[in-house]
Amino acid sequence: MLRYMTAGESHGKALIAVLEGMPAKLRLDAGIINSELKRRQRGPGRGGRMKIESDRVEVLSGVRRGVTIGSPIALFIVNKDFRIDTLPPVNCPRPGHADLAGMIKYGLNDARDILERASARETAARTAVGAVCRIFLKELGIDVFSHTRSLADIEADTEGMELGLIKKKASASCLNCADRTSEALMIQRIARAKDCGDTLGGCFEVIALNVMPGLGSHAHYDRKLDAALAFELMSIQAIKGVEIGAGFSGVALPGSGFHDEIGLKCGAIIRKTNNAGGIEGGMSNGQPIRVSCAMKPIATLMSALPSINMKTKKANRADVQRSDVCALPAASVVAENMVCFVIARAALEKLGGDSMNEIRKRVPSARVCSCRG
Repeated sequence: MLRYMTAGESHGKALIAVLEGMPAKLRLDAGIINSELKRRQRGPGRGGRMKIESDRVEVLSGVRRGVTIGSPIALFIVNKDFRIDTLPPVNCPRPGHADLAGMIKYGLNDARDILERASARETAARTAVGAVCRIFLKELGIDVFSHTRSLADIEADTEGMELGLIKKKASASCLNCADRTSEALMIQRIARAKDCGDTLGGCFEVIALNVMPGLGSHAHYDRKLDAALAFELMSIQAIKGVEIGAGFSGVALPGSGFHDEIGLKCGAIIRKTNNAGGIEGGMSNGQPIRVSCAMKPIATLMSALPSINMKTKKANRADVQRSDVCALPAASVVAENMVCFVIARAALEKLGGDSMNEIRKRVPSARVCSCRG
């Protein structure tokens, strides 16, 4: 089974990830991984850390002459800002961060030991893992991308836009937004929030194209594809909500208006709508997989909120750490790569095989009954 673990702190020496279960004979291009790491650092509203770090991966194991050999793949990303032992204590927890809960859990007066691991800096390692899975999915003809649906109360208008056009427009946007008019308003809103010492959240959607049907399973709760996606995406820092397809908005519709009618066209199964988001009964149904995430405003405010000093037990303002005003585009890149991991794992479970030679032979038969999105 495909699985991974990460290690490392925000200001530690490095971030490390180990990915186990990737088949042999996959050509692993470190440039693709580095491209995803660079995408994760983009966007207006990012903080000073992005000016320090220029993330690049070093593949330490699992590869020979640029090709996977079936053993665990170790990924190493150096932190240039390595000063964990000299940073000051954090005694006043930030509302909305892991600070207070972690201090209570471990009996600490200093949140430094909590925030160093709870920081979203950890997602660089997960992005690298997902980028390896993205390379694998490309071999299967599966494409994963994302776009910004909203930032604060500004919504992007992509109604009726073809998915290919959404991808093209979003990839050319600094905010990963396919609607240029809304993008301009979003950039202005970020600038105002920065001036006020505030932060902003929003919503983005991840879309996976050309996914074969039958990934996941209805048979048990921990094999459902939508459950696996929700698990991975909810584990990303600051994500507070996940919906598949129409999700929350779909509850306003009757069943006759929500469920995607099944038909035939030239002998192929078709759907006119995709409210299910490409997943029914815990299994992919051949339509594009569409999953959206709600990201809360970042917890570190330059205009700090009221808190208490856990050492003195007196009222105080929350400690201020270097942070972002808005990291929505970065979060969408992390989410893309986590979706790549989940789909890659499900594809390996369905297709089987220890090498890419075996897997490539099995892909055509897995697509025989594929629906058109």
